[in-house]
Order: sequence, then C-alpha cells, then structure tokens
Amino acid sequence: MSAREREGLIRLLAGAIDIHLHIEPDLIERSTDDLSLAREFVALGWRGFVLKSHYFPTVERAKVVSAAVAGAQVFGAVALNHAVGGFNPVAVDIAGRAGTRVVWLPTVDAANEAPEKQAARGERHQPFWSRIQAEIRARGYAPEPLSVFDERGRLRAEVRSCLACVAEYDMVLATGHLARDEILAVVAAARETGVKRIVVTHALFPSQALSIEDQQRLAGMGAYIEGCYTTFYTNKCPWEKLFAAIRAVGPERTVLSSDLGQRSNPTVVNGLLDFASRLLAEGFTRCEVQRMLVDNPARLVAERG
Repeated sequence: MSAREREGLIRLLAGAIDIHLHIEPDLIERSTDDLSLAREFVALGWRGFVLKSHYFPTVERAKVVSAAVAGAQVFGAVALNHAVGGFNPVAVDIAGRAGTRVVWLPTVDAANEAPEKQAARGERHQPFWSRIQAEIRARGYAPEPLSVFDERGRLRAEVRSCLACVAEYDMVLATGHLARDEILAVVAAARETGVKRIVVTHALFPSQALSIEDQQRLAGMGAYIEGCYTTFYTNKCPWEKLFAAIRAVGPERTVLSSDLGQRSNPTVVNGLLDFASRLLAEGFTRCEVQRMLVDNPARLVAERG
C-alpha cells in the first residue's frame, strides 16, 4: 500500500469506531495499550473504540482513557463469563448504571466453546485464551460452561433478566460465542424484551459459522451482522464468504470491526485500513465501506435514543 493510498483510506475512515478489539491491560499479552491506541486514533481523525475483555468490566477504564486523551471516545463493555457471575443481572444492571455500552453474552465460558465442542468442529489451533481456561479447569473450581438454554431447552430466566437490563439502559447486546440455535433464540427474546441494539458477533467465525440464510433472518429481526477482520485474515473463513454475506445482508445491516490486538496479527489501525482496501477492491463503494466501518458502529455505541 502506497503512502498516498494509505492517506486516502485514513480519510475514508474518518470518525471510525472499532466495536471489537483486544488491548492492554488484559490477561493475555496484547500488541498495544488503550491509551496509546486512543492517541493514535485521535491523530488519524478516527473517533474511538470499545474496550473488550473476556474477564473484566471495562467501563471505568474507558472513562479514564476518554478523559486522559482529548478527543477520544472510548466505550466500556462487559462479557458475561464466569468472572462476572455468568448470566448475572446484577452485573448487567451495575454495568448499565455506570454507562457501559456493550454487553457480550458468554465468550470464553460459552458452552459452544467447551473443549469437546471445539474438537467436534475440528479446530486445530486453540484460541489464545484456551490456556487460561484449561488452567482454571485443572484447579477444579471452574463452573459448567454457559448455555442460554436450561435443561428443558428453554431460555433461562436469568438470561431474560439480563436482556431486560440491557433494554432498560439501552445498551448494545452482542451474542458472543453462542451457538446458532442460541443466537436465534436470544435475538428473538431480546427484540420481545425491547432491546434496540443487537450485534451477531463474528457471524462467520468457526464457532458460529452462520449460513447466509441465517444471517439474513437475523438481520430481518433487527440485528446487525458483524464481520471481524481477524476471522478472514487468519484464514478461519475465506474472504469470499464475507463478501457474499455482505451482499446478501446488505451494508445497512452489516457492521465491521477488527477483533485485533493479538501480537501475531497486524495492528488495529493497519488491519482496519487493509479491511477497507479489500472491500473497495471487491467493488463495494466508498459510501458502503463508510457505512459498515464508520456509520453503523456509531449508530450502535455512540448515538442515543
């Protein structure tokens, strides 16, 4: 990529918000920290990002970074893994009161990510967080993996309580690493509960691998379908599947993010620039690229009402 092309892409993504990335501080070594990335975004004319952690609520940190870096908008989140009590409506209520913007349903502790499920999918490369999960299990105090369904196959009451909290505080509900049937059930229940902002997390990641038909169905239910750069950069899914899904769902219901921060992958900024470049090369218009990387993320996390 030439310097001129890079500058053009930076301008194209003016005001960008990355709703899904992993940076320091974290339990896993990351390629940058939140303060440094905030300064980099401001220097580029980009708006900000959501702080994602599999283990910790990040709203307090997000407020500190936003205050420390003039012009940066950094948003807090919480993932409903065992570290915060799983499907814990108290954690979600407190998150909402504190100004959290995104609530991820279980990721590392999702039943869909249990070792036997990963093996059944034929996953050869374990995710970065799998070592931590294995160590916790080996110590004998890890609770059972989390499914939104109870023993009768119905949505758990505590899940519905969490959804009610998300709706009350107008937060974004993201489906995390749930399985297909869980995603469909949760999105339907969230809409019934009054949740207005829903993201189907990395829909083409191997543990989700939603069909185009499922993605269209979920988009029709009011959800945004997320495509994450790392899913395709690391060959977990071909780029062609993403492009086909975007065309089927439509840019108006697609939101794109990096899911970067791993030391073995490109930087967040370089990943987002490469993402935009690939989309343009595939024939998506500049307005469509802006819609998916700038406008839709802002509608989800930065706009109220």
